[in-house]
Amino acid sequence: MSALSNIPPQAVLPLSAYDREDLRRAASRFDQVYLYADCSRSTDKESVLAAIADGFGLPDYFGHNLDALFDCITDLKALQRADKPGFVVVLEGLPDTADFGKTDRNALLDVFRDAADYFDDHDTAFRVFYSINRAAPGAAATVKAPKAVKGDVAVRAAGTGKA
Repeated sequence: MSALSNIPPQAVLPLSAYDREDLRRAASRFDQVYLYADCSRSTDKESVLAAIADGFGLPDYFGHNLDALFDCITDLKALQRADKPGFVVVLEGLPDTADFGKTDRNALLDVFRDAADYFDDHDTAFRVFYSINRAAPGAAATVKAPKAVKGDVAVRAAGTGKA
């Protein structure tokens, strides 16, 4: 059974339930274009878009914004020889940082959802799988300072070693 057999032709899904290598092999087996972007070193919108542009081989004129991303994705061509043309897209390690949080991630994934709708109108499968790198460089870490105990003369600032 194929890794794609139980997945709707238009989908944007978390990668956690799937094996990336199985998805790549299934894409190859069914003549679907496999697009992969490693976003694990990204920390903000600009670096996420740069990782996607690099991973997908987007043209030099790509404008590095969400509208331009939609335009470039929908300009992609599926393999003509495929019985059921389509794309398998993997966005691995989307950051969860102060500069690229849930709102930015949802806006990015909405671009891929809109692209799935576009490809649905063109009888082309468009399946997107994404993962979130919660330990991304620059991730906002919450450090709680110890509570002062009654009678303490000085309370050290968290992580500085200074009083």
